Amino acid sequence: MNRTERFYRIDQMLHERRLVPIKVFLDELDISRATFKRDMEYLRERLHAPIVWDRDAGGYRFESALAIGPAYELPGLWFSAGELYALLAAQKLLADIEPGILAAQLAPLQSRLAALLDASGHPAAEIAKRVRLLTMNRRSVEPRFFSELALALMERRRIEIDAWNRGRDTLDTRVVSPQRLVHYRDNWYLDAWCHLRGALRNFSVDAIQRVAPRKEKARDVAAAKLDAHFASSYGIFNGKPKAKAVLRFTPERARWVRSERWHRDQVGEILPEGGYRLTVPYADERELLMDIQRHGAHVVVEAPAALRARVAEEANKVIAQYR
Repeated sequence: MNRTERFYRIDQMLHERRLVPIKVFLDELDISRATFKRDMEYLRERLHAPIVWDRDAGGYRFESALAIGPAYELPGLWFSAGELYALLAAQKLLADIEPGILAAQLAPLQSRLAALLDASGHPAAEIAKRVRLLTMNRRSVEPRFFSELALALMERRRIEIDAWNRGRDTLDTRVVSPQRLVHYRDNWYLDAWCHLRGALRNFSVDAIQRVAPRKEKARDVAAAKLDAHFASSYGIFNGKPKAKAVLRFTPERARWVRSERWHRDQVGEILPEGGYRLTVPYADERELLMDIQRHGAHVVVEAPAALRARVAEEANKVIAQYR
């Protein structure tokens, strides 16, 4: 049995027998005295187990009186896929934040995450070596701007920003009320109320080139309204959905796509010949177009006609590049 399994067995034996001699532990756990001592030290110091050695009775027992101190809690035997991903993702997010952003404040949290991974019975370093989370297309963020955005967000203050609009290749100045920071597809975005437009907007944090705090309090937008605006359509491009894309995938590609979650309101249908039809709402086709193109000839846009024409137009442009 691994170390975590031994922890549970030790706990069980102490609860069932009240007093357990060390020889009984060694025989039932089939471990050496040195290993047992290390396990006991970990249980006491790291997991705060109230285990004491009763010299008169000649065995270990739980302390009878409830001691004032940290709560005693055993770790899970192993993390589920979701729990392991959450811990590793949290570790990676903290490690990937640009140098200088909350480094001192985050160090204790990183240590705590490492301790949680260690408590699974396997060293955090070994897990990190054997389980990898890979990021793609990550854009660097200016540390100072990230910190200023986070501070304004928490203090509920308006800010003035200069944001590069990649589509128009212009630098736009806006006064905004920050609502939340979003980490999406390995990049950071700011959801905010734009006081110039009088509407919700989102800004890519890496495109922000100046942040100036203002004295005015931020305008608060209800969480339900934020979700309705930013999460109702496909991808990072937000707004009320203008259409639903109907995509038909070949049987070969369907094996992958039918297990994917493109949108919270998507509708999937397995077709008789083994293909897959996916319907997703969208407000702006730019990101959706990129995801369609990565499947090449394995996907056909069935509707709407405007999106179908846009995909065909882009395909013709690609062909023209190679003529």
